[in-house]
Amino acid sequence: MHRDKSHSSELLLNNTMSMKKSIYLLAFIILSVSAYSQEKAPNIGVKFIGNGTIKIDGKLDEEAWKSSDSGNEFWQFFPSDTTRSVNPTEFRLLYDEHTIYIGVVAGVKSNNYVVSSLRRDFSGTGNDNVTLMFDTYKDGTTAFLFGMTPFGVQREVFVSGGGSGSNPFNITWDQKWQLESTMYDDYYVLEAAIPLSSVKFNEGATSWRVQCYRWDMQTNEQSAWARVPQNQMLSSLAFMGEMNFEKPLEKSRTPVAIIPYVNALTSKDFTSDTKENKFTFGGDAKIAIGNSMNLDITVNPDFSTVEVDEIFTNLTRFEMFLPEKRQFFIDNNDLFGSYGDAYGSANPFFSRRIGLARDTTGNLIENRIIGGLRLSGKLNDNWRLGFLNMQTTEDLDNKIASNNNLMFAMQRKMFSRSSLGFFAVNRQTFGDYSFLDPQNEYNRVIGIDYNLASADNNWTGKFYLHKSLQPDDTKGNYSWQTTVTWQPRKFRYILDFQYVDDDFRADLGFVTRKGVLKNGNGFSYNFYPKSGKISLHGPGAMALYYWRPEMDWEKEDHTYSLYYNINFTNQATFRADFRNNYTFLTYGFDPTRTPGAVPIPGNQGYTYNNVMLNYTSNPGKVFSFTMQATGGQFFNGESYGASTVLSYRIQPWALLNLTARYDAIRLPKPHANADFWLVTPEVDITFSKSLFWSTLVQYSNQRDNLGINSKLQWRFAPLSDLYLVYNDNYFTKDFGPKFRSINLKVTYWLNI
Repeated sequence: MHRDKSHSSELLLNNTMSMKKSIYLLAFIILSVSAYSQEKAPNIGVKFIGNGTIKIDGKLDEEAWKSSDSGNEFWQFFPSDTTRSVNPTEFRLLYDEHTIYIGVVAGVKSNNYVVSSLRRDFSGTGNDNVTLMFDTYKDGTTAFLFGMTPFGVQREVFVSGGGSGSNPFNITWDQKWQLESTMYDDYYVLEAAIPLSSVKFNEGATSWRVQCYRWDMQTNEQSAWARVPQNQMLSSLAFMGEMNFEKPLEKSRTPVAIIPYVNALTSKDFTSDTKENKFTFGGDAKIAIGNSMNLDITVNPDFSTVEVDEIFTNLTRFEMFLPEKRQFFIDNNDLFGSYGDAYGSANPFFSRRIGLARDTTGNLIENRIIGGLRLSGKLNDNWRLGFLNMQTTEDLDNKIASNNNLMFAMQRKMFSRSSLGFFAVNRQTFGDYSFLDPQNEYNRVIGIDYNLASADNNWTGKFYLHKSLQPDDTKGNYSWQTTVTWQPRKFRYILDFQYVDDDFRADLGFVTRKGVLKNGNGFSYNFYPKSGKISLHGPGAMALYYWRPEMDWEKEDHTYSLYYNINFTNQATFRADFRNNYTFLTYGFDPTRTPGAVPIPGNQGYTYNNVMLNYTSNPGKVFSFTMQATGGQFFNGESYGASTVLSYRIQPWALLNLTARYDAIRLPKPHANADFWLVTPEVDITFSKSLFWSTLVQYSNQRDNLGINSKLQWRFAPLSDLYLVYNDNYFTKDFGPKFRSINLKVTYWLNI
């Protein structure tokens, strides 16, 4: 006994020592991989000047520019992150009581500049451009982005989520600001004036964090003033310099913005042989509350068919996510839409649910919004507030009740870049309706979210706990997740656990699966060649499981993935992915969605393998493309597919795109086979920086729809537009007409 006890003590001591060594080794590794991003951040002084000193003409010939501090010596981000940039870039900053001024000189190989069009809000990945991000609160989580091309085309973006993650850019955020450019054989000049009222900041601030980065398409180079490791995103707010103001900023004098609209629409529904002529008007108001808060008010908002959703082919059993495009819901949207699943499959609030409802036949139709308001922004350095309230009208013919839709959110900054959030969502019926199920009188979701982001962004994650409440149903109804990503320079590891109760309900949310426990694990490794045509390559593996706790922990799905990624120095990419899948069908499922077809039998599992190959060419070329091929087993049959995206630029005036996808499903008898085609040609012509014409054609035989959307846009004043929009839809089997409309819409942005 004594010998065993001694042996146990010795073993415990050895294990303890071994554990300590492991901890020390892990700490050394973490410190080593983190040291790369801990180098001293650059800084730039911002000189105060008198009003009217700078004329925005793209020349930088004023004396104030010559005596200002400069940011230069940019670091490469791509194809390498260990050397200085090939072509020089220099930016300067000035300010007066009302405006931030930006001056940029960017060296080039030649005057053969690469641009996709003259349209505002261009894509940063396919254009020569210089971009500045301002982290005005120095919290590393949100920023205001202003991008500029050599042709003087502008884009502004609200950046959230620390500038990384799945979708950190809100490109529909709009602001009034000036930009002029001049182009030469070996460099171009940018000069911009950004009203301080366009961004939010603390009164009395003496410094902001800033990053300036550049896409140089001629040399296939991406570079940044503050060095960014290549395993991170170029837009990551973890890597920024500092701008120091000569004197503290004063209170922002933000005008009240009134944005009225008028819309005249005529349409015909050929399926019901009905015509409609409609004239509507309404508008929005934007009211600044201090330097940091916005109050947005909307009355009779118009969400007509100016923008159309992209059609997709769906071979899954689940609802597909469509992004929000309505302007009112965009500002500070991360305060409302970032709660819940880090990967987007269980979110308690999804603004697209507001203003949409199902009619008596189950079809999704527009449910008119009477009006609403939203209060959002910073309370102080640590707290953010979001409040949204929208009222929809009743539609008795379609048995749709009037509803009040509310969300309240509070978010507190934690540590360097993390945050803790609290929220409550409420959908409440107004009035008594005989057709309404008492269970649908209201739905409420409350919860808490912790967003993890380390100072160097090597550690990120999400931890949340949500609960839904509805009449006579308050027990259980939970949804939770724990996910952590560790990504030092050479590898990346993801651990994910998520549970969504079968009775969890989020009427204003987006939830694809309920009654499941998900576990995901992912690992990838990066190699960085010192020379050659490859900038980065490496393997990866992923394992994803879904279990049904309420069905004796029956495994519903698994996916095992082995893949290899290659990034070429010319910006082309390649990926090969082999997957082993398992799906337990609780109920029969027909992936072909053929009327009267025999579904694949339910209450049994299916194991199947498939392969995916993807290649994307250099986006800087006049002609670029993406090719993808998939094939292999599919449930108890087979599936094969191919898709392509072809792009051709007639720069800077026109962009021609063709997207095509083919999916073939072959199932054993008595099940149906299917051949699905999705073809979407698009023409985008920019006659100038204020006159645009685009036409999008979308053909999908799965949806039995051929849609045409043709839009003429005239920006007759800053952020003020006239739209002439033609929509036409046909059945694909006999090409008979389905629905047709034409509308004329005018919006005007008026600052008071």
